[in-house]
Amino acid sequence: MHGAPVGGDRLPSAPRERKPALAALAVLLILVGALGATVVVMRAGNKVSVVEIAEPVPAGAPIPSSALREVEVSENTGVDFVTWAQRGDLTAHYRAATDLTRGSVLVTSMITKNQVGLPAGKSLVGLSLKEGQYPTDLKVGDTVAAFAVGSDTGKSGADSAATGTPISSSLVVKTLAGGSDSQGASGDTTVSVVADSTVAGALAYAASNGGVALVVVPSGKN
Repeated sequence: MHGAPVGGDRLPSAPRERKPALAALAVLLILVGALGATVVVMRAGNKVSVVEIAEPVPAGAPIPSSALREVEVSENTGVDFVTWAQRGDLTAHYRAATDLTRGSVLVTSMITKNQVGLPAGKSLVGLSLKEGQYPTDLKVGDTVAAFAVGSDTGKSGADSAATGTPISSSLVVKTLAGGSDSQGASGDTTVSVVADSTVAGALAYAASNGGVALVVVPSGKN
């Protein structure tokens, strides 16, 4: 008989039904992924201007504008930088919470608000001192004189040291931290002192070079 299948030939199967919704979803996911990658790359290239320390500032000292310079860092690091736009507030209302070294990019944990309650005309200055640069029995509340020592304190400081004239003879010790540990190993001691604002700059400059020694002023001689 004619028309019967020959040799087991199969009838052609119907084409599979396409699923346009799934295809559209796949295309959409691809586009979203590509867009997200583009955004990440673009944001990684964004920069923000922040503050870098251009010269050493000892702990407790005001941060002068001369110690600041502008650098750019990635905007999406998650680090709480002090931005260049905040530099005016920084110099007016903040001090170094720790010794600030040249080349450090400033973050908020490295600064502290000016202490409330300082008398007019007074500043709080931080000094990082080694053994021999301060009396071993120094304590909070002592009145001390600060002398410039060493060869890195500048000509005026050297002249003062040579003539026996202190940078200031009426500093009051506000805080003490550091020094020898429980095993007897010695380390730098951070001393913050209340000083006349007129000498705070000279004192901070000498201290940044490690060129300050403190002498306790006997009671009634200050």
